Amino acid sequence: MRYSSPLVAHLVNIVMKCGKKNVAQRIVYGAFEKVSAKLEKGDPVDLLLGALENARPRLEVKSRRVGGATYQVPVEISFERQESLALRWIVTAAHGRKGLPMRDALAAELIDAYNNTGSVVKKKEDTHKMAQANRAFAHLRW
Repeated sequence: MRYSSPLVAHLVNIVMKCGKKNVAQRIVYGAFEKVSAKLEKGDPVDLLLGALENARPRLEVKSRRVGGATYQVPVEISFERQESLALRWIVTAAHGRKGLPMRDALAAELIDAYNNTGSVVKKKEDTHKMAQANRAFAHLRW
């Protein structure tokens, strides 16, 4: 554990496949080194926090069945879920970048999220748009 941060540990666990934590740690730490070198800012954990701040969704839609019809109801989400979703989206987007080693892809996604660009921020905005479009059904939440 190089950075004593529960957030970094969470990121490592999301990157990890088949219980190979050592591989996941190498990927995450390598990505942090690349991000630090590229952005020339200090602590990679602060960069991760900045990236998460831009990638965290505040609202999402949940399906509710009411009288035979299914409505997409916008709901606010807890801070823990916001963080989990943002981390998961970042790692999924990094997996989606083909032709790059995972550490480079993860570094690129973190830089994009930090700069408020890229697919993760777009996904957050789409989620917010969906919640905004369905706010007429907000009275159905419970």
